[in-house]
Amino acid sequence: MKRAHKWLAGVVIVLLVVAAAWVAALRLVPSDEELARRASVELEAALGVKVRVGALHWRLFPSPAVVMEDAATEQPQPIVIKKLTAYPDLFALWQRRIKIDRADLEGAVVPQLSLRGLASKRQKEETATEELPLARFVFRDVTWISRRGISVVYEGEVDFDPGWRPRKAELRRPGVSPAAQLTLTRQGPDDRWDTRIQVGGGTAHGDVHLETRAGGRLHLEGKLQPKDIEVESALAAFNRRSIIAGRASGDTTLTANGDTVGELAQSLHTQTLFTMGKSTLLRFDLDKAVRSAGKEHEGQTPLDSVTGRLDTQNTPQGMVVTYTGVKAVSGSLTASGEAKIANRHIEAEFAVDLVDGIVGVPLKVSGPLEDVKFSVPSGAIAGAVVGTAVLPGVGTAIGARVGAALGKIFSPGPATPAPASSAPSAPRAAKPAQPAKTR
Repeated sequence: MKRAHKWLAGVVIVLLVVAAAWVAALRLVPSDEELARRASVELEAALGVKVRVGALHWRLFPSPAVVMEDAATEQPQPIVIKKLTAYPDLFALWQRRIKIDRADLEGAVVPQLSLRGLASKRQKEETATEELPLARFVFRDVTWISRRGISVVYEGEVDFDPGWRPRKAELRRPGVSPAAQLTLTRQGPDDRWDTRIQVGGGTAHGDVHLETRAGGRLHLEGKLQPKDIEVESALAAFNRRSIIAGRASGDTTLTANGDTVGELAQSLHTQTLFTMGKSTLLRFDLDKAVRSAGKEHEGQTPLDSVTGRLDTQNTPQGMVVTYTGVKAVSGSLTASGEAKIANRHIEAEFAVDLVDGIVGVPLKVSGPLEDVKFSVPSGAIAGAVVGTAVLPGVGTAIGARVGAALGKIFSPGPATPAPASSAPSAPRAAKPAQPAKTR
């Protein structure tokens, strides 16, 4: 009997301890309603917009966690979080501090246009002083929607050091072959990261460095070395179409400035000196475009080599892409020039040479990317007719260049197509051009 009483007393003591612990936990752990209220207040303060939370509750097993589901910002294009599970630091929670050991994001939609102006500088300064508010962030099935409506799905994970500095980060495009991923590894205590990029069957390895300058302003700079990247598949990995197929290599420098990480991203500027060997200009027949004065261009152009400089500049209105010093060689043809693409609109001018650096036909490219127009100045067309009568082949190009130059001198302004009635005069121009042959 004494043993039975002792056993029963032991059970009662255990139950009392468990009950006391449970009561203490209930006092420390906020209710679901309180959590939802806190989440809405904190998110609105952090993002500057109202946030609707579908459900938010505590989960005790297999480990204590807070689960938020179906949350969305109240915006024309809402940022949507399907499920976010946060595993709090229980010791910090006991001290009424919010500190997360790990957060798992499973499904989200992030429109780029909805990010504008979300985080404030004040919040950045406040969170920067936190020792380590989040240790590890894992995300899956996150859809990024560009300002032009292009959707790309990402996954990855980030391990943070104090001050929101990534110790190690990985970003991947799931289901893409060849692999497309970015890996950052912090080099010691400095704000310098080893950068490893795989895309298009090639690599672009290097490093980036972050500085905090006067007034807390951030400055980012880095260098990458693109190597053997197949351009068409690299762009296809991000649901974009390329105008050229072939492998590119080169050297890239990048810089950015801003008070927040968002401002850094918006100001990012890259400069790349690139070279390509055997490649193909897709959906454009250069020879056909020149011969038809830009009226026909469907087809492809095999290229022996392409070199040039590519600049990209992020802005609040989107990326501006500039090509300068471009030179493409295709057999006996050489095209050189420059182009600028902004807001999905292109403006470009090229000279198509038959004998490199001596003769050429000017080619202008302009218009929205969905409906690009190609044209050759009318003076170049008239000059080409003269040149054909003088010396077929090379003579055509010489005449085209002379005609284009005369057209700019005597007919400034936009080029207009030559009237149909002027066509008969072309053969008569052949006779005066005969001395040019003898000279």
